[in-house]
Amino acid sequence: MMTEETFQKLSAMRLFGLARALEEQLKGEFGNLSFDERVGMLVDREWTDREARRLTRRLQQAKLRDRTATIEDIDYRHPRGLDRSVVQRLSTCQWVEKYQNVIITGPTGCGKTYLACALTQKACRAGHTAMYRRVPRLLHEIGMAKADGSFTRLLGRLAKAEVLVLDDWGLAPLSAAECRDLHEALEDRHGAAATIVASQMPVKVWHKLLVEPSIADAFLDRLVHTAHKLTLTGGSMRKKRSDLTGEEVSAS
Repeated sequence: MMTEETFQKLSAMRLFGLARALEEQLKGEFGNLSFDERVGMLVDREWTDREARRLTRRLQQAKLRDRTATIEDIDYRHPRGLDRSVVQRLSTCQWVEKYQNVIITGPTGCGKTYLACALTQKACRAGHTAMYRRVPRLLHEIGMAKADGSFTRLLGRLAKAEVLVLDDWGLAPLSAAECRDLHEALEDRHGAAATIVASQMPVKVWHKLLVEPSIADAFLDRLVHTAHKLTLTGGSMRKKRSDLTGEEVSAS
């Protein structure tokens, strides 16, 4: 009876990891362990359980396009100019802690989105919050937010994310209003958070995508100045996987 009441209290306090560890101890052979060792095991289990729940919550909030992407599973065999040492350095997440950016460019299907999501997933594992957005979708969200009066709240959410992923940047030139909106979103993050940009377009032509020169200069200065640049080359990895499996894989 006392044990059942204890488990109920642990559940009420949301100490689920500790409760499971205690149940295992009661069923197992732990008589050779000291009291301190058993308490330590209970605390470690609760700590691990809470960290796992926090990571799950961060990944759910990030809404990564590729939720299977991890640093450990990056393919270096495909010839696309990806330097393993650079990726390993980025995997330490110091760029996040120093509020630096990462720019990933290359042709369609070379793995830009996967790499961006893998770096972001590693940042989430290191305890950082994140948000993933395709630029066309983000511009639509901004337009809707300005229409219903929630633009300030959206800017706050964008600024709060410790890592913001802007995917599919540069698919089309931006209007003057879109330039100003993106500039305002990134202005709040400058020197306070890290941003990943993935684009088919090389950095040297980004200025042409922004129709207002003054905004383009300020926008690109904040985005490119403190950025680690990864330039991918080669053919589509999706096509290569299609050839290997015999399945038709569309490339976007």
